[in-house]
Amino acid sequence: MELSSTVPVPGIDFGVAADDYARHRQGPPDELFDRLAAWYGIGVAGQDVVDVGTGTGVVARELSARGARATGIDPSPALLAQAAQLAAASRLEVVWRHATAEDTGLEAATADVVTACQAWHWFDRPRAAAEAHRILRPGGAIAILHFDWLPVPGSAVELTLSIVARHRAGAPPPIDEWFAHSGVYPYWGDDLAVAGFTGIEHMGFDVAPRYSREAWRGRMRASALVSTMAPAARAAFDDDLARALAMGFADPVDMPHRVFAVIARTPR
Repeated sequence: MELSSTVPVPGIDFGVAADDYARHRQGPPDELFDRLAAWYGIGVAGQDVVDVGTGTGVVARELSARGARATGIDPSPALLAQAAQLAAASRLEVVWRHATAEDTGLEAATADVVTACQAWHWFDRPRAAAEAHRILRPGGAIAILHFDWLPVPGSAVELTLSIVARHRAGAPPPIDEWFAHSGVYPYWGDDLAVAGFTGIEHMGFDVAPRYSREAWRGRMRASALVSTMAPAARAAFDDDLARALAMGFADPVDMPHRVFAVIARTPR
């Protein structure tokens, strides 16, 4: 299901789950970054990379570790604080900026790569695409990345989302109407085409990262589907999920996911 609008959902504060974000949200697998570097020359040593909607800096830190000069941008001070702590613990040098994907505050034509991971659907997409185009150098690349859980029948993901549905009644805003976890989002390429990007490609593959039951609960608490519930509903959901996982699944458990990417470039 496509987003019903390009206007971002109002009132989402991911900072309320900053600790769970930092501890439990796994980033995309190394294989994605290996493919981006080998196939597209994205995220290699010496590049100036800007990661918008960086959250706890998963992508910015990964690309810094691979030798890029990384800047992470996010509107949440709480998430940026977690990102800075995680980078310092790994002795990584990343510049963190309190700004948005639509208005980075960066100079024009100063980046080789712009990335957005787990974030494009939250942006005002036309404005974010235009801003990425503005800050990229000629021939620069954008990579929109997504790492989606998949409710494969019989999986712990399917069970989890059934419990989410029971506890989301009346929880504003209607996140589930704005964003369907289909694992493939071809219309994001249209956003880039309208902004003047060329050479648009789509790439993806399926994986099944392993989570402990505790880590999966934390991962879900850090999701918008759960963090936008009322506090009592969040607690009840977490209790129900803990019981269901303990009854039905070994610890740890494989969670089906899909990696999806849209890659494009500015004209030279």
